[in-house]
Amino acid sequence: MSFSSLIQQYLSGVDQLRQAVAGMSPEQLAATPVPGSWSTQQVVCHLADFEPVYADRMKRVIAEDQPLLLSGDPDLFAARLAYQDRDVQEELEVVSAVRRQMARILSTLPEAAFQRTGQHSTDGPVSLETLLTRITGHLPHHVKFIHEKRAALGMNS
Repeated sequence: MSFSSLIQQYLSGVDQLRQAVAGMSPEQLAATPVPGSWSTQQVVCHLADFEPVYADRMKRVIAEDQPLLLSGDPDLFAARLAYQDRDVQEELEVVSAVRRQMARILSTLPEAAFQRTGQHSTDGPVSLETLLTRITGHLPHHVKFIHEKRAALGMNS
């Protein structure tokens, strides 16, 4: 896949996420119809929290030489960052704004830049291409869980 196609796929994830939560009431967003899993609201907050984390990682790999990239614990974010009090539409805007900005930056880079690397605190060396591929797959990975929640709530996907 070309980098321009990957960047387009990265951008299209926002629409997939918006469609997945479309028409859900606040009660449905907060519901946990699948035992042992997060609510849709928690999933959206998680995605909104990790978009800037990945954007920071990618920016640092682009701008710095071999930067340290810190890991983050999604469960601690969920437990301590007021997921139950956040607004899903606001969170969607965060995801959208971060992806639009990063796509603009990424689309200016020569292909060689995607091989630049940073040192992830738990994964070791990771390239810009790897970071972009991971975050591009992050939304679709979680959107399928939102569809499962919708089905468990008796909603059409």
